[in-house]
Amino acid sequence: MRQHRGGLFAAGPLPSSDRMELGIYTFAELTPDPATGRTIGPQERLRDLLEEIELADQVGLDVFGVGEHHRPDFAVSSPAVVLAAAAPRTRRIRLTSAVSVLSSDDPVRVFQDFATLDLLSGGRAEIMAGRGSFIESFPLFGYDLEDYDELFAEKLELLLVLREREHVTWAGRHRPPLDGLGVYPRPVQEPLPVWIAVGGTPQSAARAGLLGLPMALAIIGGQPERFAGFAEIHRRAAEQGGHARLPLSINSHGFIAESGQAAADEAFPAFKATMDRIGRERGWPPMTRHQFDAARTLRGANFVGSPAEVAEKILFQHEIFRHDRFLLQLSVGTLPHPSIMRAIELFGTDVAPLVRDEVARRTASAAAG
Repeated sequence: MRQHRGGLFAAGPLPSSDRMELGIYTFAELTPDPATGRTIGPQERLRDLLEEIELADQVGLDVFGVGEHHRPDFAVSSPAVVLAAAAPRTRRIRLTSAVSVLSSDDPVRVFQDFATLDLLSGGRAEIMAGRGSFIESFPLFGYDLEDYDELFAEKLELLLVLREREHVTWAGRHRPPLDGLGVYPRPVQEPLPVWIAVGGTPQSAARAGLLGLPMALAIIGGQPERFAGFAEIHRRAAEQGGHARLPLSINSHGFIAESGQAAADEAFPAFKATMDRIGRERGWPPMTRHQFDAARTLRGANFVGSPAEVAEKILFQHEIFRHDRFLLQLSVGTLPHPSIMRAIELFGTDVAPLVRDEVARRTASAAAG
């Protein structure tokens, strides 16, 4: 395995438009391997996950995100704990939730957990806050789904107050008030970065912009051009709120192998098994190979291919969104750990240089023109 220290990495400031940050996120799936039928246990999956984060750092990727779920088919219910375990094994990579389901959590505890992670990592922690795509956490922690929107808005408000002030006075409907209480520890970064994850709701994009928060836009289906409006809503809302240009991330499914055919052949069974299982819960029809292959094309949603194909697709979407960050979900369904490690290596050593060089060229050309 090649070892790379990667390019420049800034632990504090949010990304600027002249350099795209590239990274990975995962939900630490616990699903049967379509090739063997074997389902690994959570202990093995978490051990593999720490190796994946460590390798992503070694090959120069910028960000690693870990999602929160409360289901038997995913291994992580507490992203901050996993990321804290990764902190001493990494040097430069930023460590973020992807996402923290803020609606069903306590913002005080979320802030404390990620402030602790920030201290352990030397200022590399981030929170990606979202409402979540599954609902199990709401009854688990005693929340009513009828309050879905109000819970997120109120708890986001408190989280932002917590990162601004050491002593907090605050009152809301869904949590006991705080009356001048101190919240500790304080993070290295001031402020601790908070991104808003958006899956397709214009109001969420507008809220992120008005609050001056960067947005992570999930594109996991359909043509990317259809999502351009969300980026525009975010930018216009930021202007309306008096904020400077805010970072934008595009987050999508994918897999990388030496050739596009090899990537597709290995990834499809795992993609299909996972999407069909979720589809049975939500009323989607089963995925076909034709649909999967269509999503791999330049104007599709999935980044499954060779390094050159994945780089081309990232750059194609950069023309649409001018985004600052791209995160690739590895993997959708269980794939062999060596395959995931190889995909991470190819992302860092082959895809990243192509993308970064071209984005830098475009930025310089625009500035000169």
